[in-house]
Amino acid sequence: MIKRKKGIIFVVSAPSGAGKTTFCRRVLSELEGIVFSVSYTTRPPRENEVHGRDYFFVSREEFLRMVEEGKFVEYAEVYGNLYGTSKEFIEGYVEQGVDVLLDIDVQGAEKILSYYSDAVGIFIFPPSLEVLRQRLLKRGTDAPEVIEKRLKVAEKEIEKADMYQYWVLNDEFEEAYTVFKSIFLAERSRSERLFLEGRGLSHR
Repeated sequence: MIKRKKGIIFVVSAPSGAGKTTFCRRVLSELEGIVFSVSYTTRPPRENEVHGRDYFFVSREEFLRMVEEGKFVEYAEVYGNLYGTSKEFIEGYVEQGVDVLLDIDVQGAEKILSYYSDAVGIFIFPPSLEVLRQRLLKRGTDAPEVIEKRLKVAEKEIEKADMYQYWVLNDEFEEAYTVFKSIFLAERSRSERLFLEGRGLSHR
C-alpha cells in the first residue's frame, strides 16, 4: 500500500578515525535496499581489491574521457591518482528505488549535496580532537607526523559540518551507531518520499 517514489542518496563524511567506515559497513550489512557507491579510480588495485566491488579501475585516458562526457558528479586528484563518483551508478539505483550510500570526504560531499538537493548528509564527529589523536595512535597505521596532519585536516572538515543535515557524535559506539542507523530509517519514512496505492487510495 505504501510505496517509495525512489531511492535516497546518503552522503556520509567524517574526519579520519572518527568511525565512518565502521558505521557504513555495518548499516550496509543490516539494512536491505541499499548499496555502496563504488567510485572510479586510476590507481592500480591493491591486494584483495576487486573491480566493481571496491572501485572501478580504469586508465587515466578512460577517466579523462568520462570527465569530458560529464559522467561524474564529482571527481578529484589525490596523490597523483584520479577518483570520481559516477552519475549513472547513483541515478540508476535511485530510479530503481534503491538507496545509495556514499562514504566521501568533505570536498566531494559538498559537490554531491549541491548537485542532488534531496540527498541526505550525515557528519560523524569524534568526541574531541584529542580523543581522535589517541584513536589514530592506537590504530598504529600512521607515523606521528601523518597523524598531526590528519588532525589539522579534521579541524577544517569540522568547520564544514553545517552543510550536513545530521550530526552524529561517536563517543560511545553502540549509542552513536543507533543514532546513525535511525537516520536511514527515519528518512525512508518521510511522507514526501512515499505514495499510497491500491485499496481505493490515490497516489500522492
